[in-house]
Amino acid sequence: MSEPRTLNIGLIGAGRIGSSHAELITRAVPNARLVAIADPVEGAAARLAAELGVAAAYTDIADLLADPVIDAVVITAPARFHTTLVEQVAAAGKAIFCEKPAGMTLEEIDRIRQAVEAHGVLFRIGFNRRFADGFPQARAMIDAGRIGTPQLLRSTTRDPGLANPAAVAPWTIFLETLIHDFDTLNFLNPGARAVQVYAAADALVAPEYKDSGLLDTAVVTIRYDNGAIATAEASFSTAYGYDTRAEAFGSAGMVTAGELAASSMRYYGSEGIGIDTVRADTQSMRTAYTAELQAFTDTTLGHPVDGPGVDAAEDALRIALGCIESCRTGAPVALDVVEAAR
Repeated sequence: MSEPRTLNIGLIGAGRIGSSHAELITRAVPNARLVAIADPVEGAAARLAAELGVAAAYTDIADLLADPVIDAVVITAPARFHTTLVEQVAAAGKAIFCEKPAGMTLEEIDRIRQAVEAHGVLFRIGFNRRFADGFPQARAMIDAGRIGTPQLLRSTTRDPGLANPAAVAPWTIFLETLIHDFDTLNFLNPGARAVQVYAAADALVAPEYKDSGLLDTAVVTIRYDNGAIATAEASFSTAYGYDTRAEAFGSAGMVTAGELAASSMRYYGSEGIGIDTVRADTQSMRTAYTAELQAFTDTTLGHPVDGPGVDAAEDALRIALGCIESCRTGAPVALDVVEAAR
């Protein structure tokens, strides 16, 4: 019997998420092998490669793309580079896993769609909550009709830290944080399409940075074409941990997903009951990151697993761009107007 094939992966971007994904590929995805890392910051790729025992490290992305051993590429570079990198990886004929967002404009999403279709490569985007414990199970209940017709939906991201508010680019809360929630709401309202958004956002955590474009707190209301109304909420300063939860309420019931507790342990003492909570996405979403990378690997190797692609990237970005326009105007925004402006 022949040995199962292994997917040879190259990774672009050796920062925080890149380091986490690299460790998971190396140690938690059995049919994947990380063979190269690239990062333009001198020494970054080499340090990570040495830590994980990866054979090749490059500062020039072109060197990684030219490596004939590599079958697929995981992109964890800063978001503003994603579209160009996807185009380059597609042109090299390699399967693509790209962290969110895939692009910063709908025109960039169009470029991604054209690139992956022209070169016939697999594209997956890192909407990890589709793979987090409880979320796919909630979707299965919805698909089975257990909650009836979705009517009210909710998704939250409350991040525990804002270490350097000066480094947060304008509109990050919509384009890079709440975009997870927008995809989650789309995922839990299958077949429906968002048609209108209204966003309220402010700098409540670090108000002194508001004039430089920081928004660290936001609430978004979304209307869907099936009548459902959804809310998405984010904060960049959560004292009690990393809090990501979702809820779908329908005509016949409700499902929830998301767990703040780090374990099932509970402490009972004179001061009350206490639990340990997760403190970072790399802790809370470790199993989700592993599952999405496993699904990407299996699909690339010819064993298809459902996962978000270009359509999901576009649908979530439509909402994010509508939120930006809503903040600018102070009014609800019809998403067909956002599409018409592409």
